[in-house]
Amino acid sequence: MNTSDLINEQFFLIAGPCVVENKEMCFEIASAIKKISSNLGINYVFKASYRKANRSRLDSFTGIGDEKALEILAEVKSKYKVPVTTDIHSAQEAPIAAEYVDILQIPAFLCRQTDILVAAAKTGKIVNIKKGQFLAPSSMKFAARKVNESGNKNIILTDRGTMFGYSDFIVDYRGLVEMKQLNYPVVLDITHSLQQPNQSGGVAGGRPEMIETIARAGIAVGVDGIFMETHPDPANAKSDGANILPLNQVENLLIKLHHIRLTINNL
Repeated sequence: MNTSDLINEQFFLIAGPCVVENKEMCFEIASAIKKISSNLGINYVFKASYRKANRSRLDSFTGIGDEKALEILAEVKSKYKVPVTTDIHSAQEAPIAAEYVDILQIPAFLCRQTDILVAAAKTGKIVNIKKGQFLAPSSMKFAARKVNESGNKNIILTDRGTMFGYSDFIVDYRGLVEMKQLNYPVVLDITHSLQQPNQSGGVAGGRPEMIETIARAGIAVGVDGIFMETHPDPANAKSDGANILPLNQVENLLIKLHHIRLTINNL
């Protein structure tokens, strides 16, 4: 699979739960979004972390077991005929995860980690690098160069906002344009960019009521893809429940974004 397989006149969509909680939930989300995206001509990639390595508290949920979660991702791919992606947290994880998924996601905190970028590149899979919350958009050229110079040109760059103070993120839409000038597909993460980390209780907050606002602006400036996390019951999600989109709201949002993209294409 190449990045060119994702690009058409519409934006492509990377979406799913924050983490694999169980097979039934993954199937429910994949089934619903595959149907919606197919009707709108949107290329869809199912996303879920097989393990959450970056949690505020030691007692936070991290996963159901690596092999079990990766096998569920492979089942989603087979059953619904969609590409799948997950994040990795070390160089050693890259070849393991690559056996199950089509796209390896590099978490924002690790976007400068050379050994992880090189290991991901060498799998031959698409490498989606999330821009660090601390990094200027123009500096993503160095992260992309590490992958490219390791023999892999299939690169996606994803913006998930820039840290503004200790507990908030800001999306600088100028940065999306800057990253597009690097000639890789650019994705806007419309849910993590509304996260409010570093809360006193050790659980991140969020502003999900602003998801549509962030998404509409991203489509308007020409992003190639949208990344979002969704869940049938965000209040009981085991990770990132405060800033994800309820599954029953996904269709309405995608219809609106679909029409915005059609309008932009006709200007």
